[in-house]
Amino acid sequence: MQEKEFRFHFEEYASDRELPASDAALLNIARETTAQAYAPYSHFRVGAAARMLNGEIVTGANQENASFPAGICAERTLLSVASSLYPGMSIAAIAISYHNQNGPSDRPISPCGICRQSLQEFEQRTGKSIRLILGGLEGKIFIIPEANFLLPFGFTLK
Repeated sequence: MQEKEFRFHFEEYASDRELPASDAALLNIARETTAQAYAPYSHFRVGAAARMLNGEIVTGANQENASFPAGICAERTLLSVASSLYPGMSIAAIAISYHNQNGPSDRPISPCGICRQSLQEFEQRTGKSIRLILGGLEGKIFIIPEANFLLPFGFTLK
């Protein structure tokens, strides 16, 4: 038997005022993108903004549907937009934020399992890690250097 351990590091910031300017700007775009969400059932609006390798910014928001689980998360909406507009191009960073219309939006949230798998596969497909910037409308912010850190035993082609 071999005992193995998986650990990863991340950065925690008290607020967006501590972030580098480019990260704060991307997070602000993700926060603004929550307004584009269609969330009449959960009232939990999620926005994501990506900085592509060429510097362009693309966004995505969650889109719910009465026929559960036909909706799509902001992260997967974003990946679809990014791969459609910039085929084969890597994403340097993604900021994810949310507006909980039924409560506070003051702490980071992380992508769901399907989105973690999708992010990991996007990294694998493009050969570049994606930095994640996670934060609500206010409060703490987490920066995770590689999306695949969130899913250590994800499905892979290798």
